[in-house]
Amino acid sequence: MQSCWACPLHLQSYPDRADPADPDAELRGWLRTYATKHPLHGFRRAWAALRYDERRDVNKKNVHRLWKEEGLQVRINHPRKRAGQSSVPFVDADAPKVVWALDFQFNSTVDGKAIKIASMIDEHTRLSVMNIVERSITSDRLVVELGKAFALWGGPPQVLRIDNGPECQRSRNSPG
Repeated sequence: MQSCWACPLHLQSYPDRADPADPDAELRGWLRTYATKHPLHGFRRAWAALRYDERRDVNKKNVHRLWKEEGLQVRINHPRKRAGQSSVPFVDADAPKVVWALDFQFNSTVDGKAIKIASMIDEHTRLSVMNIVERSITSDRLVVELGKAFALWGGPPQVLRIDNGPECQRSRNSPG
């Protein structure tokens, strides 16, 4: 310690000196107990409880810093809509004519012109119920072909799964 007087260095710059205790230890403990009692409250409500209920003069930024350092961040779970999930209950194809699936494929011929393929199968028997191969399949044409398939197979199935292609959506100008 005699060397401190010889050099113009402050005594606290030496590492052999023990660090003082955490001045915020009591506040950290209070925040941890508050967070366990009120798991859905954030640091703002904890600060308000300190300031108004406990009558303590504390800085909001200090409470926020301690709240983050203690890992007390409240995670809010926002259930998000996931692609591919439906709100309609899933129906299992456990018998014939329960679930039919209609799907559209797009391909091109050798000359480069596009063709559309609409195929409908029974998901239980894997039997092809309807096939349409055309250069253009309109929604009116699809309704006519579905009516023919339903008449041929003794009525519609309990569930008809269809993707949301442009053929399945009526335009705003068309009636019905």
